[in-house]
Amino acid sequence: MSADVNYSQKTTPHNDRALDVATEAGHILLENGAEISRVEETMDRIASAYGVEQKSFFVLSNGIIATGRDYAQASFIPIKGTQLSRVVDVNQLSRDVVAGRCPIGEAESRLEAIRSSAGKPWWELTLGIAFGVGAFSILFGGSLVDAAATFAAGLLLGLFMTFVSPHLSRIFGNVAGGMVGGLLCIVAVLCGFGEHLPNMIIGTIIALVPGVPFTNGMRDLANEDYIAGATRLLDAFLAFLCIALGVALAFLVEGWVSHVGVMQLGAPSVDFLASHWAIQLVAALVGTVGFAILFGAPRRYYIDCGLAGMAGWGVYIWMLRSGASPAGAAFCGALVVALVSNVMALLRRCPITVFLICGIIPLVPGGGIFWTAYYLVSNQLRLASSVGFVAIKVTIAIAGGIIIATGVANQALRLRKTLTSKS
Repeated sequence: MSADVNYSQKTTPHNDRALDVATEAGHILLENGAEISRVEETMDRIASAYGVEQKSFFVLSNGIIATGRDYAQASFIPIKGTQLSRVVDVNQLSRDVVAGRCPIGEAESRLEAIRSSAGKPWWELTLGIAFGVGAFSILFGGSLVDAAATFAAGLLLGLFMTFVSPHLSRIFGNVAGGMVGGLLCIVAVLCGFGEHLPNMIIGTIIALVPGVPFTNGMRDLANEDYIAGATRLLDAFLAFLCIALGVALAFLVEGWVSHVGVMQLGAPSVDFLASHWAIQLVAALVGTVGFAILFGAPRRYYIDCGLAGMAGWGVYIWMLRSGASPAGAAFCGALVVALVSNVMALLRRCPITVFLICGIIPLVPGGGIFWTAYYLVSNQLRLASSVGFVAIKVTIAIAGGIIIATGVANQALRLRKTLTSKS
């Protein structure tokens, strides 16, 4: 038997194992909130580190195709709840593999442990949602009393999201979540607990906002992956519509029970005390930390995520109070969140996904979702179209800020690699 034949028989099984490890790593990343470019890059680095030369990876928003010499695997990746801690763990694994500190057998064991790792306990998720929505009701103009009432509603909504929503389809789960959140706030106000119903509902429904597909869709577009980006953004917009439908149903149910039609709301209001700079910044910090818990970020990064959200919100309200349009303020806020997230990713040696997904949430136009739904069910169609158009402009502005910041960061990284290779 020739040496070439012996070599082929020994390396082909190793190559297959290496490609299996790379594919499994990509699978875990994709289903837990990583963007397409990170998935492809991580898979390629792991396979190359184990000596695989003939390889090709094609990643979609819900699937992975991996091929090599005498190797082919296609995996469907269902949409599940995000666990950013798993993204961090796989990222560290890939670093260890590239550095030669992780034999292939150890990599297989670590990936199995990452996949089977438990998520956040139900009580932590519920408290994270409650603190998040309570703080966000302040960001959207609510008073401290509204924050307390929204916190209570958030506890019940958190239990619904933890124990009921996982057993529903995503569309029905978002509709039901929007209706439950709306009804909880309506009941609280009717019972005298809470002052500004719109601000309470806006804060509550933010817990349902699809922050992961919304943010990653824009990052995929920035990385010129237009199919995946458009698919994820379409998924996010569908979720927005379902949440708005749920809120609309909540008002219709209240009108049917009270026999007086849809309750009348005044113009959007802002509580004077809660609008103070210090309270706004603290609320942004607390609210973003709440969403870091919801998205499964590692506990050691909670405060970093909160600081990213606080920085973006601080710029946003400063721009608004300086006379900027909501879209212009959202653009600048998103730009700052993305830049701060890049810096934190370098300092913490952690994927930017962790900080960006959490930090961008305060800027999501939850008010637009609420008022559009309310004006539709109260037959104020002109106001519904006007508010909805503003919400779309804000969304596009957020996308622009993330895309520009991501593009600048990518160019800086390419320049750094070029200079390093030349030196």
